[in-house]
Amino acid sequence: MSVVVIGLNHRTVPLDLLERMTVPAGRLPKALADLHGRDNVTEAVVLSTCNRTEVYASVERFHAAYHDIRSFLSEQAYLPPEAFSDHLYVHYDAEAASHQFTVTAGLDSAVVGESEVLGQVKSAWEAGQAEGTVSSSLNALFRHALEVGKRARTETAIGRHTTSVPQSAVAMATERLGSLEGRRILVLGAGDMGERTVVALSGAGATEVVVANRTWSRAVELAEKVGGRAVHLDDVPDELAKVDLLLTSTGATSIILEHADIEPVTEARQGKPLLIVDIAVPRDVDAGAAELPGVTLLDMDDLRAYADRGRHKREGEVLSVRDIVDEELARYTATATAREVAPLITSLRDRAEEVRTAELERQRTRLEGLTPEQREAVDTITKGMVAKLLHDPTVRMKDAAGSARGERLAESMRDLFDL
Repeated sequence: MSVVVIGLNHRTVPLDLLERMTVPAGRLPKALADLHGRDNVTEAVVLSTCNRTEVYASVERFHAAYHDIRSFLSEQAYLPPEAFSDHLYVHYDAEAASHQFTVTAGLDSAVVGESEVLGQVKSAWEAGQAEGTVSSSLNALFRHALEVGKRARTETAIGRHTTSVPQSAVAMATERLGSLEGRRILVLGAGDMGERTVVALSGAGATEVVVANRTWSRAVELAEKVGGRAVHLDDVPDELAKVDLLLTSTGATSIILEHADIEPVTEARQGKPLLIVDIAVPRDVDAGAAELPGVTLLDMDDLRAYADRGRHKREGEVLSVRDIVDEELARYTATATAREVAPLITSLRDRAEEVRTAELERQRTRLEGLTPEQREAVDTITKGMVAKLLHDPTVRMKDAAGSARGERLAESMRDLFDL
């Protein structure tokens, strides 16, 4: 059994394709059941965020499983495989673990060191557990990955300063506007990302924040946290005519603000500039809105470019986190290989014990004249002989575990001893 990760992220595909591949939270249970039901997928977890869509799976036959997972992604996105296959990355066993640890540590995010990914990985794992699509292999991988993520953030400074997508979005907007003081700001979406955005705005000195959300009570609750006010979604066009900045990050699966929704707003603004920062994936705002006079539209691609500019400031911390990843990968691999070999070694020892006891039973009549002490001596001697015979094969199996040689030795052992 092997662990693989197959997916695509912000580094391998353009935003318009990445958002097509997103698996919304509402579809996740059905998606997991579908994936787990494929012939060659034994365990499965889907990690879908604004930066990536990845499938982690435990499989027996790699190539067959790859085709199953690629078909799954194709069906989820309503795209033919050839539309995205060239963008897929595939990692296997130790490489899969290394990738997972790197992701959870925040090194593979658009905003290096961002904190949201730790919770996203945990939520993806918990979803797999709730749907019954994970067992020993992926449980071990995800449990260890979360340990890596926590170590990275407690033992290094990778998580200091701008450590989340909402914080970066607010910082980028502040740079564009010069200051948030005296600016009127509309936040669309009051989920986890919306809440983090509002908190970041408060920390950046914003004084007038308006929150709009599908659930009215949630909009009111979030607005009250920063002394702002809540509005209904129907009021968003009126608010857009007055604000300086729109920050949007809903979990909607399709465009919320079309070009036609924003065009009359720009007319009402009479040339007053409007900055829109859309950090939702899929995007909330029609890309065509950027063509409207006075509108500046920034999305996750712009945020990544902005975050890359500050990446060099944390290069020393990145190296420290990579050391943690390498150290934990070695520990995980050692544990995983021991876990993989243990059942085979146990089976070999059980088989040898069966042969030993069967042979003693066959010779029972010839041993009847022995005293109890002599019988015990025979038992001890035969056990010692078996243990010595199995010692070297056991050591070699453990040393070679996880390698191509180990696979060959394991297969030979199964064939030779009918295990």
